[in-house]
Amino acid sequence: MAQQPIVYDVTKDVVDQLVGLAPGSQTFEVRHKRDKVAAATQGSYDALFDPALPGLSLADRLLVALYATRISPSPLLASHYRARLAETDAAPADIAAAESGKPSDASTPRLAAVLEFTRKLIENPVEGDEAALKTLPAAGVSTPAVVTLSQLIAFLSYQTRLVAGLVAMKDLEGEAPRAAAVPPAPFEPNTAATAPGDVIKAHGFTNEVLEWKAWLDVVNVDTATPEQVAVLEESHPKAKVSDYYLFLVHQPEILRQRSTAFNAIMYAPGGLSRAERELGSTVVSRVNGCVYCASVHAQRFEQLAKRNEVIAQVFEDPYTAGTTARELAIGQFSIQITEAQADVNANSIQALKNAGLSEGEVLDLLHSDAIFAWANRLMLNLGEPVFTTVG
Repeated sequence: MAQQPIVYDVTKDVVDQLVGLAPGSQTFEVRHKRDKVAAATQGSYDALFDPALPGLSLADRLLVALYATRISPSPLLASHYRARLAETDAAPADIAAAESGKPSDASTPRLAAVLEFTRKLIENPVEGDEAALKTLPAAGVSTPAVVTLSQLIAFLSYQTRLVAGLVAMKDLEGEAPRAAAVPPAPFEPNTAATAPGDVIKAHGFTNEVLEWKAWLDVVNVDTATPEQVAVLEESHPKAKVSDYYLFLVHQPEILRQRSTAFNAIMYAPGGLSRAERELGSTVVSRVNGCVYCASVHAQRFEQLAKRNEVIAQVFEDPYTAGTTARELAIGQFSIQITEAQADVNANSIQALKNAGLSEGEVLDLLHSDAIFAWANRLMLNLGEPVFTTVG
């Protein structure tokens, strides 16, 4: 039986409800000017927690969600998933493991493997290497269920950062207006200037074109279902020859919602410039250690901005990167939301405004940073970059 299409109902938007956003508030109105993103965020939540999704029970998915948001930490989201878990048949011992214990406390080796994989991806995604991924099939998790789990953990990484950023925006909205402060001057350039088109290599990162190969079996386009083919065609022009999309399309509706969110975040007209979205994405990818994503989005920044000196700086040392006060602020926020999203607050948002970002531009940066918490975890944890040039 075909799955019923997911329809967005703004009155049931989980993020709005948790953050306390209501029509009429500035942060609500700004968020819903990017309604395609809000709808695809909710659509991803609905797809990932669809009770009919096979492979991982709803209780197991909610245990992962509670554990992930507890260690992130995101108290708002942990409380939400704890309440949802109470409505399932999850074993009390497993709820306790997700709530305050460790993966090895789980009642079955399969759930223990699932929670340990969750821990690695949440805490330090570069730990989720091929050996870590292959503990899942060894514990009896099917390939489509691996896709569900990986998408779920990556979505939760996005959702916790989105919520943290929106709470900070709402908190600033509730304060008395602040006088505009002078933004800090950028650091002295930490690398030599690079000419557009130059190859940049530093600390294992590069702006060269890379390929990507999945570690588990991808879907064969020739035997794919009509829904899988349709989602591939919607997702990306090269999806049918990309290991990334051919692996994720094991769960087509989850991929559909994710691709919709990604495209709405990175390509929407207006707001933060496309180049600055790519800059934030590159900083996040550098901090998370995702060589593939960093290369792709470094290239896109250069295509849009016609320069690459700030990319050389990001690869060398993201903490001091930025050729202008605005770039410095974008980099600093992108690092904070990546490394310490629980510390993001009204001051974090004000620093962006001091550098000249409007409310809508702040939201676009938050979205592009958060979606790369998601993208990096898929690219790092499901396959590896392939260098196509020698030298």
